Formats: sequence, C-alpha cells, structure tokens
Amino acid sequence: MPSSDLGLFLRQLLRDPTAISAMAPSSKGLARAITSALSPATGPVAEFGPGTGVFTRAILDRGVAPADLTLFELNPAFCTSLRQQFPGVRVINAGAQSVGDHCQGLGAIISGLPLLSFPADLCAAIFASAVQALRADGAIHQFTYGPKPPLPEHIRADLGLTVTPGPRIWLNLPPARVYTYRRG
Repeated sequence: MPSSDLGLFLRQLLRDPTAISAMAPSSKGLARAITSALSPATGPVAEFGPGTGVFTRAILDRGVAPADLTLFELNPAFCTSLRQQFPGVRVINAGAQSVGDHCQGLGAIISGLPLLSFPADLCAAIFASAVQALRADGAIHQFTYGPKPPLPEHIRADLGLTVTPGPRIWLNLPPARVYTYRRG
C-alpha cells in the first residue's frame, strides 16, 4: 500500500472512527482472496466500501476492465482519491443499498463493508439491492472479522441466498474470512 493511501486511511480513521470500522487497511492477501474468482469474463463488477482502493487494485489486476467496475463509497475524501487513482472506474458517492439504482447485470460484488457493525435492516437493504443488481449466476464476496457469516441467517433465507465459507486470511489485521453469497 502506498504511504499516501495509509496516510489517507489514518486521517479518515482519526476524523471519524465509527465510519471506518477497521483497525488497518485490508492486506494484499485478503485482497487476493476476495477477488480470486474474478477474471475478464466476470463482466461488470461493483465494489462496496473501497476505502483506499486495496481491493480495487486487486479487481483490476484480475483483468476486470476499468469501465466494468463501479465503486460505492460514502466517504468523500476516499471518493476523490479513488477517482484520481483509478481513471475510467466509476466512483459513486452513495451507499451500497443504492447499487440496484445504478447497476444491473453484475457478475460479482466485492464487499469490504463492516456488516457486523450495521443494523440488520441496513444489511437487508444492501443485500436486497445487491441481489437485484446481480445476474442470475452472480456472486457477492464479503469478508468479515467474525467467526461466522456476517449476514444474519434470516436475511439470507428471505433473499434466497446460500453462503459458502472461503479461506481465513491470517496475515490480515485482524484475521479475516471471505464468504461467498449466491442465489440458492
């Protein structure tokens, strides 16, 4: 991670720790794990909560074209930085729950949102909009620091989603696990 990204992360963390909900930026190992299913054939991809762009870089490194990538970020300072770092990538300064208003036919969604700190109704709104925006064979790749899938079971059931655990990434601060959600 470039030092300017770390500086931006730390400034935003100090400015509003509850909005960042992370102790440190995600590691390159977590970025590789959460994007491992992506390729140029994935088609359009959305990313929720890109922050400084660690996952964004990994998405593009997997061969997703910049024109096929849409980022949803609430923090205006992160949005400005993302637009400068990733020309051609669409950056939307809005919540992930609006993805269905901006995107359709997504092959994948990569999410760095801290779902464990969100109220259940917000998680439901985000995932309902995500399901609406995905192709039938699309997937949502979400990581969490917790010991179980971060989307509550009743919301998964209401949306008809199945969940598959992925690898635990020990070399992340704190260690994290990737989960993949698909229509059942």
